[in-house]
Amino acid sequence: MIKTDALIIGAGPTGLFTAHQLKLIGLSCEVVDNLDKIGGQCIELYPDKPIYDIPAVPECTGEELTNNLINQLKPFDIKFHLSERVDEVKKEKDLWQVKTNNGTIFNTPNIIIAGGVGSFEPRKFSSKECEKYEGESIFYSIKNKTIFKNKTISIFGGGDSALDWAVELSSNSKVNLIHRREEFRGAKATLNRVHELEKEGKISLFTKYQLKTVKGNGKLNSIDIEHDNKEIKNLKTDYVLGFFGLIMQLGPIANWGLNLNKKTIEVDTEKFETNQKGIYAVGDICSYPGKLKLILSGFHEGALAARACFRLAKPDEKYRFEFTTTSTSLLKRLGKKE
Repeated sequence: MIKTDALIIGAGPTGLFTAHQLKLIGLSCEVVDNLDKIGGQCIELYPDKPIYDIPAVPECTGEELTNNLINQLKPFDIKFHLSERVDEVKKEKDLWQVKTNNGTIFNTPNIIIAGGVGSFEPRKFSSKECEKYEGESIFYSIKNKTIFKNKTISIFGGGDSALDWAVELSSNSKVNLIHRREEFRGAKATLNRVHELEKEGKISLFTKYQLKTVKGNGKLNSIDIEHDNKEIKNLKTDYVLGFFGLIMQLGPIANWGLNLNKKTIEVDTEKFETNQKGIYAVGDICSYPGKLKLILSGFHEGALAARACFRLAKPDEKYRFEFTTTSTSLLKRLGKKE
């Protein structure tokens, strides 16, 4: 059993900054995330997309933001429990006992839910035949783009991820871009670039088509796509990429007795506490009047929730607000010389 002053559920930007704020004021914390990597949606969906609304950072990608937040945590020893989902939460006297699907058990007075819009996983192709190629020839996110060099890739989807990767991979690969509609949801500038590359013969565009079957003998070698008019085309391909967005689910959180508003959790705006004492919600998953779903809003929410955790983690001590520019105790925690 792991005892900690606070347990953060979610290792996205808001969860990472909340961890920093907890450690800065002298509280211990652990972080659990259902994904296999740190960064949440920024890493899973938008690693290469520019972000423009982070204070004092004119422009950065989701990956750059995540790396900067991780670097900010380097002075602290924070344990991350990745590929773990919180399944059970129950009250034991004045503490919350939290159990994950891996059997890890935490005892803590504070739980901070920073899980974006809940646990999520990519939407997948409906064909069961695709399952045997997943992770080898069929992918729903890209971790190592070098494997696609000089190969033929068939990309399905009509949003930013599909368009961005079609453009990116067309520089040294043959790309088929398949979408079930004629209209695309991605950025107009990127779509214009796709049409330019189509004219140059670097991208083959197929609209109003969907995947019908995958073909191969141990290794994927082609796919059949079907038009709305039932016409079928066979495309030789080495890899298939599906970008259909994510399935968002609150999962077990829905059973914790929290005030839910659709798929968000209602909180106060003083501590960002839910209707359950010691459980807080920050980031996209929380709701309150005037809520803005921005990363910078999540940072503010996490900072206030962290301070609220102090009263339950250290009831015999009074929290005293300090500035990092002048506080010797804060500088010491950061490993800085006075």
